[in-house]
Amino acid sequence: MSGDLSKPRKVNNGIVAAVCLAFFTGMIGMAYAAVPLYKMFCQVTGYGGTTQRAEKQYAGRVLDRDITIRFDANTNGIPWQFEPVARSVTIKIGETAQAHYSATNKFDRPITGRASFNVQPEMAGAYFNKVECFCFTDTTLKPGETLDMPVVFYVDPDIVNVPELKDLKTITLSYTMFPVEKKQPVASSAPAAGSSNKVPDSEASLGG
Repeated sequence: MSGDLSKPRKVNNGIVAAVCLAFFTGMIGMAYAAVPLYKMFCQVTGYGGTTQRAEKQYAGRVLDRDITIRFDANTNGIPWQFEPVARSVTIKIGETAQAHYSATNKFDRPITGRASFNVQPEMAGAYFNKVECFCFTDTTLKPGETLDMPVVFYVDPDIVNVPELKDLKTITLSYTMFPVEKKQPVASSAPAAGSSNKVPDSEASLGG
């Protein structure tokens, strides 16, 4: 009789273990996906001042109302001169415009950089649509090389329907350029002549 009662308990323990394993595996997968999913969420919604990627080049209408777009550039740990060609441009709301940034490598070897961006005020990010942009793209410049980096954008006319933004006169588009280090994988390095891949006894004894 006691043997029959133990079977449901064993089955229940197996179900609990399977559920815990599935939950643990799912949490690991979500951790790896969090960054790209957050970036996608920001680009679609404009959350956190992130500009949206435009699906079409022109807005449905252009309003007879001006708005000034200011351009800002920063570097973080990269030896580049990075700056907007023009500090600002005044356009009509809904009008597609193009701005240019310039990057020059001031170092004595090729350097790869990648830009992130945001929009101020943050709420305006949902209405600032990019048609073309160099952000999140790895760019390598040779020593002394200069590159023109265009940005094509427009401000969604629906911005005037938002009470907090209806009187907005200026939007700031800011980029920050970071270095991207492309390191050669250790496995691809061939051993020097006469050398051995064998781990010395001293390292092996340390668990190295």
